[in-house]
Amino acid sequence: MWTEEKLNELLTTPSEALVEDIKKIDGDIMVLGAGGKMGYTLCVLAKNAIKKAGIEKRVIAVSRFSDEYARNYLTGEGVEIISCDLLNLEQLRTLPDVKNIIYMAGRKFGTDGEEWKTWALNSTLPAFVCEKFKNSNIVVFSSGNIYPIVPISSGGCTENDKVGPIGEYPMSVLARERAFEYAANTYGTRVFIYRLNFAVDLRYGVLYDMAHNIINGTPIRLETPVLNCIWQGSANEYAIRAILHTASPVNVMNITGPETISIKKAATMLGKYLGKEPIFEGEEGNDAYLNDASLAMEVFGYPAVSANTLIRWQAEWLLDGGRGLGKPTHFEERKGSY
Repeated sequence: MWTEEKLNELLTTPSEALVEDIKKIDGDIMVLGAGGKMGYTLCVLAKNAIKKAGIEKRVIAVSRFSDEYARNYLTGEGVEIISCDLLNLEQLRTLPDVKNIIYMAGRKFGTDGEEWKTWALNSTLPAFVCEKFKNSNIVVFSSGNIYPIVPISSGGCTENDKVGPIGEYPMSVLARERAFEYAANTYGTRVFIYRLNFAVDLRYGVLYDMAHNIINGTPIRLETPVLNCIWQGSANEYAIRAILHTASPVNVMNITGPETISIKKAATMLGKYLGKEPIFEGEEGNDAYLNDASLAMEVFGYPAVSANTLIRWQAEWLLDGGRGLGKPTHFEERKGSY
């Protein structure tokens, strides 16, 4: 039986590799944008790793905390919180100087029609953050969709491939990267660019979206026939461990699972678990947003949970009445419209 408590426990139980790496990280950790869908479990995961390592280190979560669930969860787990609107420069400047920063602040959905808000948060704010924390080690969350759509046969884009963002959201994310790259080259700031492709939490993610469509009888589009995703527990663990891999000039790494997942196959598996046939729409294409995370596998190891297990867990979560966050991924989008 899945419960919120069981899911959170799975997401925040550190591996031995994380416990060993947390011992090597010098200084406290502050997470900017910690109230988002990944941030609060990342903070608790770091806190639990510190406890298990038997060391003293602060974990500070910074956000506006518009989601009361995130605030209450963090407080209950002993994570320090600071309420801050990062776009308010007076508030930003009052934040403590911390040796290690994980930068998760960003805006994606709702971009269309309010592009100026997306650019402010994704590209203007990073310049001020770089100035404030130029002496810190910074892990910067980015997105795999700054790469172009590529043939399935390519195996996905590597860190050496040229970026080619389609649409204003991915363009603004690339601008975020360039701001931190400027800091690394100008101030000597140590930076790790973390290009994430679809984390799966069970309360949201590409598998949740597919399962939700199946339950509601909504067609699943096949123009984009495959995707990558990764268990959020592993994605968050890599982000914390990435502090040890910050560099100047920047270190760039793709973060996703090792599998190229067929959307039709995954939906069919979900349908069997859910007891309902999926409805498909359109013809399967031959290209997609795909990232090759071989380098991350070499540095951090393989994710703790396989794609097949995630598919089963996702169905079980919904059958057990698990809630959703109401934040669709729009994994089918091909023209950058969010």
